[in-house]
Amino acid sequence: MNFVKQPEALDRTGISAGVLTERQYAGRKWPIHYDSVEPFAIAADVATITLSSVLSGLLYHLQDQGTVNDISKSLGLAILVSALFTSLMKIRGMYKPAELLVLRRQIHATCLTWITVFLLLAGVIFALKIGSEISRGTSIVFAMLGLIALTAHRRIIEYLLAKGLAEKRFSGRNIVLITDHASKDNAGLAQALTDTGFRVKRQFLLPAPGPNPDNRQRVVRSVIDYVRGSDVEEIVVGASPDPLADLRTLAAELRVLPFPVSFVPLGMASEIFNRPRRDLGNAICVELQRGLLTPLEHAAKRGMDLVLAGLALTVLLPLLVIVAIAIRLDSRGPVLFRQQRCGFNGKSFQIYKFRTMTVLEDGPSIVQAQFRDKRFTRLGTLLRRTSIDELPQLLNVLNGTMSLVGPRPHAMAHDNEFDKIVRNYAFRRRVKPGLTGWAQVHGCRGPTPTQASIEERVQFDLWYIDNWSLSLDLAILFWTPIELIRGHNAY
Repeated sequence: MNFVKQPEALDRTGISAGVLTERQYAGRKWPIHYDSVEPFAIAADVATITLSSVLSGLLYHLQDQGTVNDISKSLGLAILVSALFTSLMKIRGMYKPAELLVLRRQIHATCLTWITVFLLLAGVIFALKIGSEISRGTSIVFAMLGLIALTAHRRIIEYLLAKGLAEKRFSGRNIVLITDHASKDNAGLAQALTDTGFRVKRQFLLPAPGPNPDNRQRVVRSVIDYVRGSDVEEIVVGASPDPLADLRTLAAELRVLPFPVSFVPLGMASEIFNRPRRDLGNAICVELQRGLLTPLEHAAKRGMDLVLAGLALTVLLPLLVIVAIAIRLDSRGPVLFRQQRCGFNGKSFQIYKFRTMTVLEDGPSIVQAQFRDKRFTRLGTLLRRTSIDELPQLLNVLNGTMSLVGPRPHAMAHDNEFDKIVRNYAFRRRVKPGLTGWAQVHGCRGPTPTQASIEERVQFDLWYIDNWSLSLDLAILFWTPIELIRGHNAY
């Protein structure tokens, strides 16, 4: 039994001549198809959650009471948690093989979804007043053990999936591959099919469209003759969907064969087919650009903002009152400085800060603060050095115009200036501005006197936007006090 290696040459009939003996891979195949990776991963999660639930119940009762508990409650809880967890993960597309290979995203999604499931269950238990039916100790052990087990087995799945692809260990069907006129887009298609377990028995090349349709008809007849009586189980067509009429004609001609015919789009159109899509009545809507955060992620980030900002304002209230009184006694003017800043999607908002200068600039021309700026009040220098002047922005976090973590907002005048000289500067507005950010914990604070300095800050901001996670936000919040103590460029 033979299958095609990476296409080497095509004869005049459009039939691939480069073949390889399958015995080279004999005995190395796993009894699982690449298409079965997703259901296998779901089943693995269900098994892991069930085992963790049962084991947690046994361990807790043995340690607490010295007896073995009834596992029926553990099984019931496992079924409920498994259904919620796997449903949420599947909705996010986290069981797709391409996603299973990205361990960092898997661990982040697993932790976030697991916490969400238990918070949801806690809310239901509280609302229905059925807390006495469930052991809190068992649930706590289950939550910790289950998360550890799910995280560990994702590393195993990532390793096995990568190994299976690299060593071509997945089982698959025998197929015939049909590609259109030679192009760079179909160069790796045969190899990709082989990597995922398909056995490419023969590859046929459709000639370029031309005035003589006989050449094309000859190739189609060769496909039909080869497939009839063979062990081929599927036909895969790799071609550009333009022109669509030729593709429909090819499908109609292959209808005489009792096998599925699949289509792999190539060229620029393949990007459209890879985009998420949904139905809008009888029309199909393709998502050309998705939001940076899913609704669940947005809710989690907003929830963290509200809780931490509210807690910080409560704890720091005595300090804020003392600073406000000190500003009143130190110099004339309002306690709070208000200025228009550019926020999410370019929408302007009014930012709050403790006043540290003798001027209240807010217009088309604003001079950035400099070291030992003569405009600083006596108290202002200390407030800026310690960043205490930024604390009123917690009010901006509460009202939703800012987040705890995000790109720092600049004055409108500076925003207009930077937008002209720095490429992709406007991409910073795809998220809410933050009280602190990835750039700030890397020392990018204070004025931006050169183009290089603002470009560096923008690069940090864009990296944060592309790699956002709750754990990253928490890490930035943890590093911020350390950077404040260093006081680099704080004036």
